[in-house]
Amino acid sequence: MGRVTTAETGREHETETVDTEAGQARITWCPAKRTRGARLVLAVSHGAGGGVETRDLRALAAALPAHGVTVALVEQPWRVAGKKVAPAPKTLDTGWRGLWPALTAAGLPVVAGGRSAGARVACRTAAELGAHAVLALAFPLHPPGKPEKSREDELLGAGVPVLVVQGGNDPFGRPAEFPPGEYELTEVPYADHGFAVPKKSGPTEDQAMEILTTAVTGWLSALV
Repeated sequence: MGRVTTAETGREHETETVDTEAGQARITWCPAKRTRGARLVLAVSHGAGGGVETRDLRALAAALPAHGVTVALVEQPWRVAGKKVAPAPKTLDTGWRGLWPALTAAGLPVVAGGRSAGARVACRTAAELGAHAVLALAFPLHPPGKPEKSREDELLGAGVPVLVVQGGNDPFGRPAEFPPGEYELTEVPYADHGFAVPKKSGPTEDQAMEILTTAVTGWLSALV
């Protein structure tokens, strides 16, 4: 399991480096995890092609603390090591498991989540780790153009409440492609896999992020 090796505290966040069996990972707490008044932790990781600087993760980190939610932005070991290609799913799961003790250390309920590959990790490990629920941002239901290679079993097998937030034009799975199941789904109209929206149609980026954060805020409020 994980071990916190370093900590750097700022006015609005705190960064921890955690040793896992997959390598050294990093958690950025927004706000600092010692901030009083939080009722739960939302731990979200990045996808296979980027880090925690994506628009959706930034929007959640900015919006949720005002609602009593501490956001933990999780960087997998391969990103911390500066690698450009994500490892196999098994290794991603190992890194996530190693971070879990640090995520639960405050004794608060933890909602596991992530975008794209990070959402898959959260779904695969939720039940065994005791996650309170799963937030799946831009869940990659299938590779682009290959709907026959469905990953719906990961989504449907999470074993806890799940909220999917999906772009209306996501090539990894449009909302209408998702199977029936015991989960909630919010669509961000016209958005792609990164929640970018066309400039000539649909909502602005700010409006798209408002749709996302409003949906997540309401869902989390109903959980705890």
